[in-house]
Amino acid sequence: MPSRPAAHTKARASVLAALTATVLTVTGTPALALAAPDPGHPLDRAFERAASRFGVPRDLLAAVGYGESRLDGHAGLPSQANGYGVMHLVSNPSNRTLERAAALTGEPLADLRTDTGANILGGAAVLRGYADKLGLDARDRADIDAWYPAVARYSGTGGPAAALYADTVYTFLADGLDALTPDGERISVTGRPVTPDKGSLAAAEPGARSADYPAALWVPADPANFAAGRSATIDKVIIHVTQGSYAGSISWFQNPAAEVSSHYVVRSSDGQITQMVRDSDTAYHARSANSSALGIEHEGFIDDPSWFTDPMYRSSAALTAYLCDRYGIPKDRAHIIGHSEAPGNDHTDPGPNWDWTRYMQLVGGDTGGGTTPDGLSFAAYEVQRSGSTGAQVKAVQQLLNEQGQAAGDADGSFGPATESAVTAYQAAHGLDADGVVGARTWTALLSAGPTTTLREGASGDAVKRLQRALTATLGSSVGIDGSFGPATTTAVRGYQTSRGLTADGVVGPDTWAALRAGR
Repeated sequence: MPSRPAAHTKARASVLAALTATVLTVTGTPALALAAPDPGHPLDRAFERAASRFGVPRDLLAAVGYGESRLDGHAGLPSQANGYGVMHLVSNPSNRTLERAAALTGEPLADLRTDTGANILGGAAVLRGYADKLGLDARDRADIDAWYPAVARYSGTGGPAAALYADTVYTFLADGLDALTPDGERISVTGRPVTPDKGSLAAAEPGARSADYPAALWVPADPANFAAGRSATIDKVIIHVTQGSYAGSISWFQNPAAEVSSHYVVRSSDGQITQMVRDSDTAYHARSANSSALGIEHEGFIDDPSWFTDPMYRSSAALTAYLCDRYGIPKDRAHIIGHSEAPGNDHTDPGPNWDWTRYMQLVGGDTGGGTTPDGLSFAAYEVQRSGSTGAQVKAVQQLLNEQGQAAGDADGSFGPATESAVTAYQAAHGLDADGVVGARTWTALLSAGPTTTLREGASGDAVKRLQRALTATLGSSVGIDGSFGPATTTAVRGYQTSRGLTADGVVGPDTWAALRAGR
């Protein structure tokens, strides 16, 4: 790109100003909570070194890193798109920024994946390479607004998805950042007026709206990543977490090599929604549940609750409520489930940091978990405490009364009598006597009863009791059908391995004892 004029058009300024105003209005708070900074400042030094070596503005690097990863390298584990580190250096069939960074820096691929300093250096090198290809000279590179097309290319995609990515980075630059890293270091970016030179991308900004949910943008997934039409009636909504950034996930779903997609993607910072697969088509997101489910991906990583913002919860809940009303889906936890709860799946999202109670309240549905006729089987067992109400409180009361604790009438209201009974039960079973029914207390309550040895092929009430207890302790649905099949065997072995038991898939005295102790 040739040197750009000093003045920018009012249109560019107004577009970004509107975007920035939206984020500020919705969030009203800094991106991350503050805490005492790490006095060593290793991450900040890494940004400074990389910026100096490759002539990339330090604040731009920090904003890209924050947008990609919230400045968390995730211990070298890959994202959904096979990207690594703070700067999300990617290695997949259509995007090889990891390999490009290795060629430009001389750093080994292993270091670029796992060493934060090397990863940031690699990100800066890739950005500088894009700037050089665009023809940015030294004067251009000193102007942070000139980097917009290079930032868009860093997204690994083009068109509206690339514009979404770059707009997000420039919103961080406009708003400023005061972010806390997982290691306790504070990374700051001072807000400033920005009027990015969008070039040809100005015309690529997402303008199409979803035909199914008018509040959403429409950016279609690649046809290879979904199937036209449906073979079953829509009867559930499945909640996912992207394990990557918003724009990165949109890019991945546009990549024919991905072979995955979702109907909707929700952004963390402001709750913006992009639809990628029509409701009437079958997205590839939950294996056997694909044909009957609508999938909603949420930007973030399951181990970092900072991604799950108030705007994200509210925006997603409004979408889910709309979809439930449109397709007659009950607003309960039997029909609004996590990826981990979908039958036949081995994923763990949305994970323990997703606030299901809050989400279901925002949806306007039943927070109790969605129950089967036995009154004890749920897709997930939520924390119950004084003041809780609903079907799961009723289940707690029933279990306590059956086990000799005077919880009072099973009326679904967690009052003083229930709290006293819970505390007494916990004290008698070596649990923390706090009166709160969390995973350990649920597991102990649900597993109580005869310790009949169970193995694959067994069936009956004892298997149901086992499946309920495993669902509570593992935090993901095992499928409570009273039939000890391969999925239950896998769950038993996973539980046994994680608790230091013999992982033979057979539920004998040791496994029952561990469950009854709430382990």
